[in-house]
Amino acid sequence: MSTLQPLVDTFVERLRHRHSPATVDAYRRDLTALMAFMDREALTSWDALDIHHLRRFLGRERTRGLAARSLARRQAAIRRFCDLLIEQGLLGHNPARLLDTPKMPRHLPRPVDVDVLGQFLDTPHDGSPLSLRDQAMLELCYSSGLRLAELAGIDLSDIDTQRARVRGKGDKPRQVPIGRRAAAALAEWFKVRGLLAGPQEPALFVSTRGQRLGHRAIQLRMAQLGRERGLPEHLHPHRLRHSFASHLLESSQDLRAVQELLGHAHLSTTQVYTRLDWQHLADTFDRAHPRAHRKPDADRYSSSREASSFRTSDHQDTPHD
Repeated sequence: MSTLQPLVDTFVERLRHRHSPATVDAYRRDLTALMAFMDREALTSWDALDIHHLRRFLGRERTRGLAARSLARRQAAIRRFCDLLIEQGLLGHNPARLLDTPKMPRHLPRPVDVDVLGQFLDTPHDGSPLSLRDQAMLELCYSSGLRLAELAGIDLSDIDTQRARVRGKGDKPRQVPIGRRAAAALAEWFKVRGLLAGPQEPALFVSTRGQRLGHRAIQLRMAQLGRERGLPEHLHPHRLRHSFASHLLESSQDLRAVQELLGHAHLSTTQVYTRLDWQHLADTFDRAHPRAHRKPDADRYSSSREASSFRTSDHQDTPHD
């Protein structure tokens, strides 16, 4: 085993308590790539790592075609790992914090049309325990705008009558409201949950084996439900979350409120993650801009006056600038 490996193992083990399995696996791969680079550079200890090495490492990763998003995550993993090295007394400062963050492509996810999604959620099911679980899972994800990790990690004790407690990115807690339809679906699921889950199982959503439903199982189940119910596009938790944000923003036009509900630290994230269609923007302009809502008769009168004034000015001396 490389002499660099033990601290990476310690770091990854710490991550398990606060982050999703996908994040843990991604950070492990990032640090494994860094260790391979250090081996090629004959760097045998972490205290030899400096900003010049990191720049060379990330430059090589970019050259071999790593996307900006992956580079940014790789940099974040190294930055957090270097904090551990400082804690262990191996570094005096964090060289990764001196690096510029790669510019991220501003991709806009596409929400499901509100009417199509409503028809999908209202599709009758067979009333079995699994169907009741799936319906509650769909309604809660869309009602509260949950991330996949939040949906999988929510416990029975986190559910209140009108709200749910979740832990978002960075283990940051927040409360989200539960809509009327989601509350009704959850109530139906609670009636049969005991048929699948044991009395000591804390998870809200469980598999047929009575254990917490995993991330991949949720993704596969939602995709299958989309196909079975005739949804004309691939369904996954992220699309439901974005549909929640987009539909709420289109109705309320309150970007700050949507930011809070999504658990975004920065408003710019919400601006990319959500959208306002053009008609809403045009309506807002028509209502709010002082020059956007003159009466047609007044416009014609004003235009006539301006044209007359212009014709008169043709016979006058041109003023000095």
